[in-house]
Amino acid sequence: MGLLTRSKETAPCTVTVSHRFEELSAHVKFNNGAILYPGDIVQVLGHEIMAPYGEVVIEDRTATISRASKLERLWTRATGDFEFMELCEFSFSEEVLP
Repeated sequence: MGLLTRSKETAPCTVTVSHRFEELSAHVKFNNGAILYPGDIVQVLGHEIMAPYGEVVIEDRTATISRASKLERLWTRATGDFEFMELCEFSFSEEVLP
């Protein structure tokens, strides 16, 4: 990992897709213990996984991890809190909504 260059690595992973009333989610677990850092990009290889309603689908896949450069990692850490706050749009008022 250089100051301005990205590096790539592959990792075996397990993808779990849940499409149930209680839970709608997709999770990726790296089987080799790979850890993601700020700015890293993950692409899971293979066809699209579609779980029918009421089921959970678990598949073993391979993922490509594109590691952020040192500069990208610093920038992501510095600006990440601001981007998170954009998701937290809320207001306080005394008015009751109809």
